[in-house]
Amino acid sequence: MPGLGQPAVERLREYLRDLKPGARALLISELERGVLRGDDLAGAEFVLTELRRTFRENGPKSRISDPARLFFQPLEPFLVDDAPDHQHRGRVARSALEPIWTWLSNIVMPEEAQAFSDQVERALLSSDSAKAEQLARAFQDRAVVRMQKALDAVEGDDRACRRLGAQLATPRALEDVQAVLGVLKARDGLATLGNQLPGHVKMFGGAQLDAIKAQLDTRLASTPEVFLYALVVVMGRLAAPWQLIRLATKAAGSDTAARVNETPYSVTVPIVLAEVERVVSELGTDLKSGRGIAVGALLKDVHDAVRGLRSELDLPVDSPWGRQLASVRAEISKVLTSEIELMPGRVRRMLRPLAAKEIASGAKLDADEVSETEAMIGFVAACRNYAGELAINEVTQRNYGELQQTLDTGTRALLDALRTCSENEREFRQSQVDAAVRFCAKVFGQEYASLLSKAAEVASHGDRKLAKA
Repeated sequence: MPGLGQPAVERLREYLRDLKPGARALLISELERGVLRGDDLAGAEFVLTELRRTFRENGPKSRISDPARLFFQPLEPFLVDDAPDHQHRGRVARSALEPIWTWLSNIVMPEEAQAFSDQVERALLSSDSAKAEQLARAFQDRAVVRMQKALDAVEGDDRACRRLGAQLATPRALEDVQAVLGVLKARDGLATLGNQLPGHVKMFGGAQLDAIKAQLDTRLASTPEVFLYALVVVMGRLAAPWQLIRLATKAAGSDTAARVNETPYSVTVPIVLAEVERVVSELGTDLKSGRGIAVGALLKDVHDAVRGLRSELDLPVDSPWGRQLASVRAEISKVLTSEIELMPGRVRRMLRPLAAKEIASGAKLDADEVSETEAMIGFVAACRNYAGELAINEVTQRNYGELQQTLDTGTRALLDALRTCSENEREFRQSQVDAAVRFCAKVFGQEYASLLSKAAEVASHGDRKLAKA
């Protein structure tokens, strides 16, 4: 969480990972509702990000060791959970850390890396975390020298660069190593900046914007090579990362792209655009997973970022930044449209009244599928609030109207089926009605859902009275 020291961040991560699935789901739901209401929840973005990550980590876990984690600890504010081939200025894909550590340990400095690992393991076994951190700092200093030599050796040599890429086996091997090296070189200065910054910036403007820009101006004048990473540190403290571009418009004294591009702060625009692209990719992955992992909050982040870029910057459509933003909006529309169009059919399939012969004894709707569908209905409902900015107005209104009609007409058939069903069918028919109640609460409101639930109870009891008669 912004403002917390690294040990506290790791403890929070460990706590969130250890939560039971039900508790994690409840926490995600509550935090997302708060975010969508606009509540002032400092650190909610960080907690939601970590919770989403725990849900995604179903594949093989990273084999990175404790010594490697200590070595890469200064990289934490600059890591992104994204495809390794996606370009992020001043940032590194988390998945690139293990290949870089293997490269250091096996090729660049194998003996030193092994000695460091052994010493750290002994320190951790004796619960001497201070000693382990001291060893990590010393090894980082040595690694900086050796990594710089390795990069100097391949400069201007295409064959050597390809060999480095083969050794690391990552799409952006050279850029990843350069970013790791840049952060480690600036380790202490970036830590100092982090300590001086507010822990959480809800709205980036006014006196706070002026004060942070003054700090960055000082670093730009004294250590320009650190400037990019300092901007990323600042962005990590912002509740709305897109507001980083306000540094650029402040420096330019204008919102025009040409004026902004003349300032050193112009780099904030590609930083923000890359961040929006990353969140869009994350949104698409979570939607395809069907788990509904706080996708409403992600959608709000995407919407706010696109609206912020369009309102705070005058971007000509034929400019590089304008074309990149147009590409982002097109990708958002593509991702959302494909999911929105699936929703009415998904609901129809679950609520379709089956013939008695199609229902096995004891069958009922899958609880996880019902929960996923309920979450996705809520997501489609949220899309209506952001449809205009995200270019999905027509598809959202059309499919939401179809969803409303499906629920309105389908629930009547379900109640009739429940009223006349046999005991063999009852559990399945009841599970369909229960699902319909949950879905209607998302679309028509809780009052409508409560009336439907009472009607279902009457239908079920009426059937039993008839059976007894």
